[in-house]
Amino acid sequence: MELNLKKPICFFDLETTGINVAKDRIVEIAILKVYPNGNKESHTWRVNPEMPIPPESSAIHGITNEMVANEPTFKELAPKVYALIKDSDLGGFNSNRFDIPLLAEELLRSEIDFDMKRALSVDVQTIFHKMEKRTLEAAYKFYCGKNLVDAHSAAADTEATYEVLKSQLDKYDELENDIAFLADFSSHKEHVDFAGFISYNAEGFEIFSFGKYKGRLVHDILEVDSGYFGWVINADFPLYTKKVLTRIRLQKLNTKF
Repeated sequence: MELNLKKPICFFDLETTGINVAKDRIVEIAILKVYPNGNKESHTWRVNPEMPIPPESSAIHGITNEMVANEPTFKELAPKVYALIKDSDLGGFNSNRFDIPLLAEELLRSEIDFDMKRALSVDVQTIFHKMEKRTLEAAYKFYCGKNLVDAHSAAADTEATYEVLKSQLDKYDELENDIAFLADFSSHKEHVDFAGFISYNAEGFEIFSFGKYKGRLVHDILEVDSGYFGWVINADFPLYTKKVLTRIRLQKLNTKF
């Protein structure tokens, strides 16, 4: 079954120096852009992360420091990456919890104002886990009947993710061939930011989900403890978390005028 698209969707996959969203860097990015008419274009870039790649990470994806020493930095690639994804929804495997948050960090570090408010995100892993609870290699074998060659190669993983999603639509009648439905079905809706430091309460208001103000309304804390905002902004939190908190603070300030 082909995807029913109202706008392009970019399936993407990252290979990185590690799994810390705030600190680790991209060493390879692959993007498969699928258009509503079914046309596709794909791009893969190796990236100089400007930091050492730990041996344990190289052991997973096979990319070493020597292989990226002469590659462009992400800041150099960022305009191309953003131009490719800015008009699109996003899709990936574990993308809501890892790839999108880390990509957002890299774009914000590159001074590109990336904001997911303009896009839907479909996490194929979440759909898979809700339906079958396995890994990408197992998903590819289960849904597509093929072995995933070159697993942990970003390009192979993006193509496999795209094929798995189409096969999921064929297999499960309860899944609608609609990106908005798939984004909602595959989302973890409780968090405002990617990292989960700011969440929604039952009434839909933003609350802190960590620290001494855990469970308290963000608006209320910014009113009674103005220094807390400054502490978060200057501490080692993800850039996207800081962006979300700044937006909430500006909304509160604007309501006073």
